[in-house]
Amino acid sequence: MMYALYLSAYHERKFWFSNRQELEREITFQGDSAIYYSYYKDMLKAPSFERGVYELTHNNKTVSLKTINAVQQMSLYPELIASVLYQATGSNEIIEPVYFYIGIVFGLQGIYVTALFVTSWLMSGTWLAGMLTVAWFIINRVDTTRIEYSIPLRENWALPYFACQVAALTGYLKSNLNSYGELKNINEDIKSDYKGQQWFCYLLMSASTYTFMMMWEYSHYLLFLQAISLFLLDSFSLEQSDKVHEVYKIYIFSLFLGYLLQFENSALLVSPLLSFVIALMLAKCLQLNVKKGTFVAKIMKVINFYLVCTLTVTLNIVMKMFVPHKENGHMLKFLEVKFGLNMTKNFTMNWLLCQESLQAPSQEFFLRLTQSSLLPFYILVLITCFFSVIQVIFRRINSGKSLKETITLEDGQIGERPEIIYHVIHTILLGSLAMIIEGLKYLWTPYVCMLAAFGVCSPELWMTLFKWLRLRTVHPVLLALILSMAVPTIIGLSLWKEFFPRLMTELMELQEFYDPDTVELMTWIKRQAPVAAVFAGSPQLMGVIKLCTGWMVTSLPLYNDDDLLKRNENIYQIYSKRPAEDIYKILTSYKANYLIVEDAICNEVGTMRGCRVKDLLDIANGHAVCEEGDKITYSKHGRFCREVKINYSPYVNYFTRVYWNRSYFVYKINTVISFQS
Repeated sequence: MMYALYLSAYHERKFWFSNRQELEREITFQGDSAIYYSYYKDMLKAPSFERGVYELTHNNKTVSLKTINAVQQMSLYPELIASVLYQATGSNEIIEPVYFYIGIVFGLQGIYVTALFVTSWLMSGTWLAGMLTVAWFIINRVDTTRIEYSIPLRENWALPYFACQVAALTGYLKSNLNSYGELKNINEDIKSDYKGQQWFCYLLMSASTYTFMMMWEYSHYLLFLQAISLFLLDSFSLEQSDKVHEVYKIYIFSLFLGYLLQFENSALLVSPLLSFVIALMLAKCLQLNVKKGTFVAKIMKVINFYLVCTLTVTLNIVMKMFVPHKENGHMLKFLEVKFGLNMTKNFTMNWLLCQESLQAPSQEFFLRLTQSSLLPFYILVLITCFFSVIQVIFRRINSGKSLKETITLEDGQIGERPEIIYHVIHTILLGSLAMIIEGLKYLWTPYVCMLAAFGVCSPELWMTLFKWLRLRTVHPVLLALILSMAVPTIIGLSLWKEFFPRLMTELMELQEFYDPDTVELMTWIKRQAPVAAVFAGSPQLMGVIKLCTGWMVTSLPLYNDDDLLKRNENIYQIYSKRPAEDIYKILTSYKANYLIVEDAICNEVGTMRGCRVKDLLDIANGHAVCEEGDKITYSKHGRFCREVKINYSPYVNYFTRVYWNRSYFVYKINTVISFQS
């Protein structure tokens, strides 16, 4: 609750939110965030919930010449739920819609850090680890969450549920009857408690997995990484196989239920997660009962591993052959170019490559984590746990024995615990991806906070280190207990001294989001433009226009649809060196009535060489050098966005300027062309 209130207070200070008019508040939602919030507004305006859902699933009032199922394509389930809650709870008489909406998201962020707190507590056995997790999360929030940049993002709705799922999975793997000794010696009350813990964790895991899948279209890829972690855990018999396969059943149930409730979303049927889980189930059916530890058993493990990989690829190919689906070809092409397997002059591909979130992490990212002491302790904990897990795996392969039934502190074998093994594998997989694409750091860094806090607060980790170092001068168990309390306390005090004043300063400073040009533009559109008008311009601006005015647009800032990506590329030609006639034909093909030219894009001074929109267009159109050896070509036409401002023929024949301010120039697209000299 404190974290949610902190976010609310920071948001108020950053935007001076309560002192603004509704239009100024809405302008703070930029890009795709504006689209999501606009549909929330549409649901509140609808005469009934059923009518609102129908209009969203058969939406022809957003993008010209295109009817879309906005609920499926944009994963609008959060907006549907928020609108129902707002009206069902009678909040419309108490609070404004925008405050209710952002309040839910801030509340989910509170659940997010609570789930990380619980996970760290479960793993370490002390609440001190949970407190340290939350402290690191908040201090490094620039790298742990995008909530302060864009509130309605799908990940801000979805990742809290994934954190709950991970917490439940941790408890599910941790709860083990073997910890209490042999089954026959267990007291009935303990057995009842154990079953209750198992059922609670299983039900929470099921509910949070399904909810996570409904909230975010890319959720099944993250669950695929989790399934790989569990498969590796199971491959070395490091946890009861039946328990892991129960988790696989949750994946299958969530996928098929999601498929039905997401309007038969074929992307879930052709997802690698479904193919992988089915392959695991088939491989289990084909397994032979072989005595553990023998040479034949080891060979069977290798064969099983190969079988699962082969079946996964085969099943995925077969599913894509027989299940009609929209192939995200642009994503595959992007990955090819990203890893240097291909070169392209395509505008969309190069524009994606230039996005900061799709670049490799910067040095500043690692510097920030180091300054907060997070990265050094994470590396220490990860290395210790990783090598302890490797020891356990080799011991398991050589002896054929399962994990120890009881693990004591004196053993100094933290890698024996299945939940630790799972988290080590999972954080390595997430970290590997985050080292390639910076945007994925928001998936990885929260678990860096959790794992580092667990490690420094865990006596078992310190005992594992002491056992390797063969410490004899001081009693290792006593020293491990002391360090597990002293180290996090020292870290906490140093973080408090250095970062707490900064957090308080942020809350005290009254910032201001001031964008009068955009406010003036939206006001002009609402007052002067016809209701049936269609606007063309950059996708980011079109999202704001859709939210603030409700007018139809030619494109949207969404990148999961090939047709919208093509539209974006065509509309961006207004910043290229193409003739007025070409631009006119492009705009009229989308039934556009007004064109908006942004001075910030037309006269952009990019920080990254060759990443300005106009540079990318020149490369795609052959008006500039793309790579060494290409012939330099020039266009006989000037840059359209500049030439159209001069008001001379042939530009005035096609476009008539009707409004302008310092940032925007609005042109009416002539329906009857009058050729002037």
